[in-house]
Amino acid sequence: MTISRAPRTPSARSPGRRDPLPSETLRRRALGDLPAPEDPLRASTDDARILSVSLFRRLHELDEGTPEHSYVRNTLVELNLSLVKFAARRFRGRAEPMEDIVQVGTIGLIKSIDRFDPGRGVEFSAFALPTIVGEMKRFFRDTGWAVRVPRRLQELRIELAKASDALEQRDGHRPGRAALAERLHLAEETVAEGELAANAYAAHSLDSPVGDDETGAPQGTAGRRTAVEEPAYELIDDLNSLGPLLAELDERDRLILSLRFGEELTQAEIGRRVGLSQMHVSRLLARILGELRTGLLDDGATEDATDG
Repeated sequence: MTISRAPRTPSARSPGRRDPLPSETLRRRALGDLPAPEDPLRASTDDARILSVSLFRRLHELDEGTPEHSYVRNTLVELNLSLVKFAARRFRGRAEPMEDIVQVGTIGLIKSIDRFDPGRGVEFSAFALPTIVGEMKRFFRDTGWAVRVPRRLQELRIELAKASDALEQRDGHRPGRAALAERLHLAEETVAEGELAANAYAAHSLDSPVGDDETGAPQGTAGRRTAVEEPAYELIDDLNSLGPLLAELDERDRLILSLRFGEELTQAEIGRRVGLSQMHVSRLLARILGELRTGLLDDGATEDATDG
């Protein structure tokens, strides 16, 4: 890890204006003996994870509101911005600008840094991602609904999302309907109603992009999915054509087919059932299946000739 200048401190001032670099004295007071990456925004994932562990311990040693505390906090923000970009990629197909999504996700990152307790033994990325994604989802919720639903259901959807984020962060997995109902003191039927209302939030055009290409960019259209080839239709046609052919077989041939493909017996088991050798059963099956195959092909050729 290259040790050089201290990171720039994020600022709420006008865009394009940078804060002056913190003094070497402030850096030493803030970090103590900890190293500062040359550029936190370009630190590798492994470097960011390792250094964040030490920085979180240092952050809890400093008094909140002091310049040293702000310096360490801002360094943690820059080191872990890759988590925000990682979470934002799952929403790259949305209409909202990616820059806005990342900005909103950064708010979730800052909240996670303020709430994180290194003493719990949980990795920061696992703790932060649900909060980051939750902020992004709240941003999308605030942009409007595709289908108008009652205000009660809109508010219920928001409460369900908040409870889901909180439970996922606490338990490490997405909560089920019963867990959400218990947390919000609601009936499971009410939770189900809120989940159903969530489907009205966004409507997708039949021409909207779906799927990813090799580069990860969306491609294709949802409209193509309205007409697809159904392989079961061909199977139904084959079964309809096979019926008359089976009716022409004698009783023993139909029994052998039933035992082989209905009860899934082996040729030896079939032989014992009907009193024939395994070799004899094998020859009978080959003959029967050959006759059925020929019958199906002849039937198909007849249909083609009729259509022509």
